[in-house]
Amino acid sequence: MASALSALPWLVALSRHKNWTFAISGVLIAAGFVNVYYIAPQLRKQECSPENPEACETTSRLSRFLLWISAAIYVAGFFVAFLLGLILARLDRA
Repeated sequence: MASALSALPWLVALSRHKNWTFAISGVLIAAGFVNVYYIAPQLRKQECSPENPEACETTSRLSRFLLWISAAIYVAGFFVAFLLGLILARLDRA
Protein backbone atom coordinates (compact mmCIF):
# COMPACT_ATOMS: atom_id res chain seq x y z
CA MET A 1 0.00 0.00 0.00
CA ALA A 2 2.84 2.38 0.81
CA SER A 3 4.42 1.91 -2.62
CA ALA A 4 1.07 2.51 -4.31
CA LEU A 5 0.57 5.75 -2.37
CA SER A 6 4.09 6.92 -3.14
CA ALA A 7 3.56 6.25 -6.84
CA LEU A 8 0.05 7.75 -6.87
CA PRO A 9 -0.07 10.49 -4.21
CA TRP A 10 -3.35 11.92 -5.51
CA LEU A 11 -5.11 8.84 -4.06
CA VAL A 12 -4.70 10.37 -0.59
CA ALA A 13 -6.61 13.49 -1.68
CA LEU A 14 -9.35 11.35 -3.21
CA SER A 15 -9.68 9.30 -0.04
CA ARG A 16 -10.00 12.44 2.07
CA HIS A 17 -12.86 13.60 -0.15
CA LYS A 18 -14.47 10.24 -0.85
CA ASN A 19 -18.01 11.57 -0.28
CA TRP A 20 -17.59 14.15 -3.04
CA THR A 21 -15.72 11.71 -5.25
CA PHE A 22 -18.47 9.09 -5.06
CA ALA A 23 -21.27 11.67 -5.36
CA ILE A 24 -19.81 13.24 -8.50
CA SER A 25 -18.93 9.85 -9.99
CA GLY A 26 -22.45 8.56 -9.32
CA VAL A 27 -24.02 11.58 -10.99
CA LEU A 28 -21.75 11.19 -14.02
CA ILE A 29 -22.50 7.46 -14.35
CA ALA A 30 -26.24 8.18 -14.02
CA ALA A 31 -25.89 10.82 -16.73
CA GLY A 32 -24.14 8.21 -18.86
CA PHE A 33 -27.11 5.86 -18.48
CA VAL A 34 -29.50 8.65 -19.47
CA ASN A 35 -27.35 9.42 -22.49
CA VAL A 36 -26.89 5.81 -23.64
CA TYR A 37 -30.46 4.62 -23.10
CA TYR A 38 -32.53 7.77 -23.75
CA ILE A 39 -30.71 10.51 -25.66
CA ALA A 40 -28.41 8.50 -27.95
CA PRO A 41 -31.16 6.28 -29.44
CA GLN A 42 -33.10 9.37 -30.46
CA LEU A 43 -30.04 10.96 -32.04
CA ARG A 44 -28.97 7.71 -33.69
CA LYS A 45 -32.22 7.61 -35.70
CA GLN A 46 -31.32 10.96 -37.24
CA GLU A 47 -27.56 10.78 -37.68
CA CYS A 48 -26.59 7.22 -38.69
CA SER A 49 -25.20 6.84 -42.15
CA PRO A 50 -27.42 4.87 -44.54
CA GLU A 51 -24.28 3.39 -46.16
CA ASN A 52 -23.03 1.83 -42.90
CA PRO A 53 -25.88 1.35 -40.38
CA GLU A 54 -23.89 -1.19 -38.32
CA ALA A 55 -21.36 1.48 -37.26
CA CYS A 56 -23.83 3.09 -34.87
CA GLU A 57 -24.91 -0.25 -33.41
CA THR A 58 -21.30 -1.37 -32.83
CA THR A 59 -20.47 1.90 -31.09
CA SER A 60 -23.66 1.70 -29.05
CA ARG A 61 -22.88 -1.85 -27.87
CA LEU A 62 -19.38 -0.84 -26.82
CA SER A 63 -20.72 2.23 -24.99
CA ARG A 64 -23.27 0.15 -23.09
CA PHE A 65 -20.66 -2.47 -22.20
CA LEU A 66 -18.21 0.14 -20.87
CA LEU A 67 -20.99 1.93 -18.99
CA TRP A 68 -22.07 -1.27 -17.23
CA ILE A 69 -18.43 -2.09 -16.37
CA SER A 70 -18.05 1.42 -14.93
CA ALA A 71 -21.24 1.01 -12.89
CA ALA A 72 -20.04 -2.35 -11.54
CA ILE A 73 -16.68 -0.85 -10.51
CA TYR A 74 -18.54 2.07 -8.89
CA VAL A 75 -20.82 -0.27 -6.90
CA ALA A 76 -17.87 -2.38 -5.77
CA GLY A 77 -15.94 0.73 -4.72
CA PHE A 78 -18.98 2.14 -2.92
CA PHE A 79 -19.43 -1.13 -1.05
CA VAL A 80 -15.80 -1.22 0.07
CA ALA A 81 -15.58 2.49 0.93
CA PHE A 82 -18.85 2.86 2.82
CA LEU A 83 -20.50 -0.44 3.69
CA LEU A 84 -17.82 -3.04 4.31
CA GLY A 85 -16.47 -1.24 7.40
CA LEU A 86 -19.95 -1.10 8.94
CA ILE A 87 -20.56 -4.77 8.23
CA LEU A 88 -17.21 -5.83 9.68
CA ALA A 89 -17.76 -3.64 12.76
CA ARG A 90 -21.10 -5.31 13.43
CA LEU A 91 -19.62 -8.77 12.97
CA ASP A 92 -16.80 -7.90 15.36
CA ARG A 93 -19.28 -6.86 18.06
CA ALA A 94 -21.24 -10.10 17.76
